[in-house]
Amino acid sequence: MTATHKPLGSLSVSPLALGGNVFGWTADEAESFAVLDAYVAGGGNFIDTADVYSAWVPGNKGGESETVIGNWLASRGNRSDVVIATKVGAHPDYKGLSSATIKSAVDASLARLRTDYIDLYYTHYDDESVEVSEFLGALSDLVQAGKVREIAASNISALRLEESLAFSDREGLARYVALQPHYNLVSRDTYEGELADVAARNGVAAVPYYALASGFLTGKYRPDTSVDSARSEKAAQYLSTDRGVRVLQALDTVAAAHQAEVATVALAWLAAQPTVAAPIASARTVAQLPALLAVADVTLTEAELALLNEASA
Repeated sequence: MTATHKPLGSLSVSPLALGGNVFGWTADEAESFAVLDAYVAGGGNFIDTADVYSAWVPGNKGGESETVIGNWLASRGNRSDVVIATKVGAHPDYKGLSSATIKSAVDASLARLRTDYIDLYYTHYDDESVEVSEFLGALSDLVQAGKVREIAASNISALRLEESLAFSDREGLARYVALQPHYNLVSRDTYEGELADVAARNGVAAVPYYALASGFLTGKYRPDTSVDSARSEKAAQYLSTDRGVRVLQALDTVAAAHQAEVATVALAWLAAQPTVAAPIASARTVAQLPALLAVADVTLTEAELALLNEASA
């Protein structure tokens, strides 16, 4: 990965964020360490997780991903070399965005991550039962205390994002520097339009999740094929639509022109979109990483972007 880093407030992040949702789920600690090592060796510095990962797995309680990352940071002694993003609001023991919940949850995340600060702290889901003044006040307190460097939002409406940004500006509080929307070639409506406009107007960078649509945009899910993956059922849903098939065909065409992997082109399309700083993609194995890291080395032409836009419209 050779491209220059992008700014997120005071942070500087690589063009691909490594998703940590698989750590402690489909990747055990040894596999996770190997992926993290290879990601950093490949030029990456931006690792994304959440306190709730992976509470959905039978026997897990949430915090498994943070624990794996914390053990890796401690064993490698490289805390200052990486940007760690995690989230608050969805852990079974710390649901919602009340001030008390945020301040308890951050200490639990810090303990699991074995660090004294979090670089980028997201509100995982908006909690409309809580006024923006309360959760922004709590997040600002964490920044003032040095527990958090920058704050961000995920899964928030355009209206609440704008309200939050305006409140921070008016009151001189910590301000969202990034937004993590669900956004990819086969899921454009959730971000494009009003939400993207608010981000652009306010200088908020987008860090899209599900960048590869649960693996569908890697190209490994095709008609009459079977893939052994925990996400295969979700990914295969896109094959049932004409749009999904059109997108794969367009990706194949562009990938062939660049001698690149389909996943690389799907990420390159995202990276070329206004406001996007770094798409998030996860890798269960080291073998899956090169196609992700190569996003920095592929620049799509206007004609290629138009082809992909038309196929995914």
